[in-house]
Amino acid sequence: MKQLMNKAALLEHLKMTLDARMQAAWKAMEAAQESANEQGKSSMGDKYETSRSMGQLDRDMFARQYESARQERVLLERINPNEVTERVALGSLVNTTAGRFIVAVSLGKISYEDETVMAVSSSSPIGVALMGKSSGDTFSFMGKNQHITGLI
Repeated sequence: MKQLMNKAALLEHLKMTLDARMQAAWKAMEAAQESANEQGKSSMGDKYETSRSMGQLDRDMFARQYESARQERVLLERINPNEVTERVALGSLVNTTAGRFIVAVSLGKISYEDETVMAVSSSSPIGVALMGKSSGDTFSFMGKNQHITGLI
């Protein structure tokens, strides 16, 4: 594992990932709304009211996905990519014996610069285990003790 990774570039990569999710959710939301509207134009009765309701439920689900991604994107904007802390905090890039983690938003495994980085939120189980720890500290992950080998 390389010791140095460009945190600013990694954060931009996460932002682009969220932008793509927002765009996909928005398009799906629009398509579901359009479908629900088309179903509502028929006068065939209950069958079409059910279809319209299902379309509206789909639209609402995609709207929630969009809003969730938007809020995560806002959170990423608040992270200073040049800040290096002594303890794990929001925005920390953490090298550990269990792998590399960025404490920001829950996106899971991200491939970046031919490496795997786990993007986790500070409220996720691993995020909670890492928060406030320093380089050299031990934490428990998946039932095993792991060590923090560095912070960026």
